[in-house]
Amino acid sequence: MTLSTFTNNQLSLENYAFTFDEIAEAYKDKSETSVNNDLKYATQKGDIVPLRHHFYLIIPPRYSRQGKLPLELYVDKLFSFLKRTYYVGLYSAARFHGAAHQQIQKDYVIHSGSAFLDIKKNAIQIDFISTNKWNKENIISRKSDSGLFNISSPALTAADLLYHQSKIGGLNRVFTVIEELIEVIDQEDIARLLDWYPHKSVLQRLGFILEEIEGQTDKTACLYEHLNKLKFYPMLLSPKSKEKPGAVSNRWKVDVNIKLESDL
Repeated sequence: MTLSTFTNNQLSLENYAFTFDEIAEAYKDKSETSVNNDLKYATQKGDIVPLRHHFYLIIPPRYSRQGKLPLELYVDKLFSFLKRTYYVGLYSAARFHGAAHQQIQKDYVIHSGSAFLDIKKNAIQIDFISTNKWNKENIISRKSDSGLFNISSPALTAADLLYHQSKIGGLNRVFTVIEELIEVIDQEDIARLLDWYPHKSVLQRLGFILEEIEGQTDKTACLYEHLNKLKFYPMLLSPKSKEKPGAVSNRWKVDVNIKLESDL
């Protein structure tokens, strides 16, 4: 067994990633040193990428120019290896839902458990965001060439974009993406989100933005009714550390402290 034979066998099965234990099993008759030497050589050639300790990506010829794989080809196996639950989120999820106006250079994955380091390896950039607020109702499965992977639903994607706005390019970048997402955000998706989502201020921003884009709809009615039951208070459309909300003139009690501008 050679590494080339092993990786070709994996690719024939639409497996684009492998672990050290898997290659060591295939190399039963060789030493660990021999395995590591072959991996090092293949890495230097660009045939594989050591993504995390003992986890490797196979770069077939059609992706060699980019030097990376689409996230959906390996993310599920990666998180199985890490023993974490996850979903592809933020701009990465928005792209799968048809919001492709924003050309992103990195991928975003939200996961359970403690934080770990982002990945920046050559062309591969992945930001990992940990969360303790988890509910499978707004996480859906999509199919890729290598199998199923998890992504946030359109409503959860929009909420996450608003929650993390200051870390991912600011509100107007997020606003443009929500404009594109709005056609695939439906009332059922929002209702599922309201069953568990804990951040009232994000729901206020979401309701305000949806109403700005398409006026009052069943979706905004659903959001507003939910917030009214909880009681909610003035907040900033774009959070600022040293700024507090002032007078508000809309039913969402959102202080519009930034001019909304779309790139569409």
